[in-house]
Amino acid sequence: MEVAELREALGPGQPEFRAKQVYHALYSEHAGYLVEISTLPAPLRSDLATSHTVGLPTLARLYESTDGTKRYLLELEDRRTIEAVLMPETGRDTICISTQVGCPVDCKFCMTALMGLERNLTAGEIVGQVLFVARENRLIEAPGRLNIVMMGMGEPLLNLRNVLKATRLLTDPHGVGLSPRRITLSTSGIIPKIVELGEQPVRPKLAISLNASTEEQRQKLMPITSKYHLADLMAACKSYPLRPWEKLTFEYALLKGVNDSDADARRVVKLLANINCKVNLIALNPGPGIPFETPDPERVLSFQASVQRAVPCFIRKPRGRDIYAACGQLKRNS
Repeated sequence: MEVAELREALGPGQPEFRAKQVYHALYSEHAGYLVEISTLPAPLRSDLATSHTVGLPTLARLYESTDGTKRYLLELEDRRTIEAVLMPETGRDTICISTQVGCPVDCKFCMTALMGLERNLTAGEIVGQVLFVARENRLIEAPGRLNIVMMGMGEPLLNLRNVLKATRLLTDPHGVGLSPRRITLSTSGIIPKIVELGEQPVRPKLAISLNASTEEQRQKLMPITSKYHLADLMAACKSYPLRPWEKLTFEYALLKGVNDSDADARRVVKLLANINCKVNLIALNPGPGIPFETPDPERVLSFQASVQRAVPCFIRKPRGRDIYAACGQLKRNS
């Protein structure tokens, strides 16, 4: 809930500032229970606790990697489960969150696609993942080092209304207080929604999951390309209204012998010509049911060398592969 919704939930008998007190307690102080909100009168706290809940997810299972990554299997109010991943690093922490239960996009190299779509998440369920992981890991004290990536389960642009509301809650200086520079949304390329996203005054940074250098190749790997063609996607990217401090990010999952040749790299450079962007390379994170292999490190380095002659290009270090927490592996595996 935003402040206006909280005001309505509190009822007409409460002064307006009470809603702001609740809002601050939930989003700035990360209160887990309504009875913890000490700025409220005791009778009001008791009334709220009997009629409302904070709405945080509950922990169903925690998996911890040898590299420090944590994968949270979180249970929602309707007993469905989603996953969020914490990736701690020196100087910063990143939480990867989900925007849907499952995913409808059917990318052939992604384990989440094998689940199909169960439903969209609410704005509260999206923000709740951040608040839960932040509380569990004492990240409240250092919001300036926290990054959020909407790259977990789901296609965020197919749940854009709730994603935008969650972004407002996360970036409100009176609430969670994150900078929009620290929130990134990744999409498979839903072109009309990319245009809509670019029109929003408060929005995450945009990352495009590219993964192919030709239309034919991308249609095989990402069937959604048959609806939103590669040439049209690149045109939408070229016209996307970047903020003065912003670059587009293109993510490219390297699949051995499929899309990882130097010729592919040269075609990627041509696709990205005249776009203010960077490229993140992701050597495939393997898993059950995925019919592709991870390329050799030498092939990844050669691909990077070809691309970065023209475009900044980085190799994304895999995190949490041993617990199925890496990019493309989220499928509620135990």
